[in-house]
Amino acid sequence: MPDFSYTAIDPKGQEKTGRLSADSNEAARAKLAERNFYVVKVEPARGEEGKPSGSLFGPRKLGSKELTLFTRQLSSLVQVSPLEEALRTIGSQNEKAHVRDRISTVHSGVMEGQRLAEAMRREPGSFPPLYRAMIAAGESSGTLPDITERLAHLLERQAEIRGKLVSALAYPIVLALVAILVVALLMIVVVPKVVEQFDNVNQQLPFVTRLVIGISDFLANWWWAILAAIVVIMVIGWRALKEPKIRFRFDSLLLRLPFFGRLLRDLNAARLARTLSTMVASRLPILEGLRLTTGTISNSVLRKASEDMVEAIRGGDSLSKALKYSGVFPPMLVYLTASGEASGQLDDMLARAADYLEREFDNFTSTALSLLEPLIIVVLGGVVAIVILAILLPILQLQNLAGL
Repeated sequence: MPDFSYTAIDPKGQEKTGRLSADSNEAARAKLAERNFYVVKVEPARGEEGKPSGSLFGPRKLGSKELTLFTRQLSSLVQVSPLEEALRTIGSQNEKAHVRDRISTVHSGVMEGQRLAEAMRREPGSFPPLYRAMIAAGESSGTLPDITERLAHLLERQAEIRGKLVSALAYPIVLALVAILVVALLMIVVVPKVVEQFDNVNQQLPFVTRLVIGISDFLANWWWAILAAIVVIMVIGWRALKEPKIRFRFDSLLLRLPFFGRLLRDLNAARLARTLSTMVASRLPILEGLRLTTGTISNSVLRKASEDMVEAIRGGDSLSKALKYSGVFPPMLVYLTASGEASGQLDDMLARAADYLEREFDNFTSTALSLLEPLIIVVLGGVVAIVILAILLPILQLQNLAGL
């Protein structure tokens, strides 16, 4: 059923804009007339930059930051105003056209009498299944303001962790790229011009000098082949990782890496604990929450472990036993989950486990970066020192011969 955007005047004399689904333009006008709206304009809904919603690229979905901001605004407004008015206010105040379109679609569904979770199903790319399940639970229990508050807190914590990860990796990555660029310029531009001075020397050059000249010649003549090889390897690797068995082995290797593996495991464990804590506090079935959370895990090994946990819990095991049998999650998470089940405070203990794992992530990244940054600088300094030594040794050799 196609979507239509409309502009109409409601019975109170206020202008309304939004979207609704109908079989035709006439059917859309009829639906608006049933709500006593005076129709100003009805036309097929269009996506970002004037593209129809069913275009090749489709409408642009809400990003993680936009969804977090929307949830925080919704949690604040539903405390003091009706849901329809809250959605209309959020949509009208946003400066981005695609955000207004997505919210307008949800607003139209609510105006047609749908529940909020059902209206959000019109935009599955912007509102994931886990998000919609929690909204549905809040509507069913009459605690939508509390649920949206918990959702906003969950999304903000996830955004904070993502921000810390990006900031932690940005500096060493930039530093490594600069180091590679400096070394490449030395080898391709500087060294060839310097070694030209030694072409007429009848003495054998030192080994270090000959080695640097050989590497420089190779990079200067075959840099395009190196870039092509890197691109080919990346394409082959990308295609290979689409195979489930290869992807599983690769993800398993990542988890076994000395530093990165622990970081990846703790990040996923913290996200799992934080999400399950929010869902348990929202009175959602833990089995349903775990099943929905499993779909958000990118690492295939951890995702397989989560799927096995779903089956174990369905078979009668507790969450703590399922976590323990998986063998991939931190022992602290298992212990705190068991304590929460025994005391009847599972949501609180899962939240504490998430806090603990996030603190461990902060401490670990701080320690790792304090070692990684000087290591990159030392490696870069070593390479530059070798290049300088390769240039100075022949000069010193010539001076010694001239002195003789």
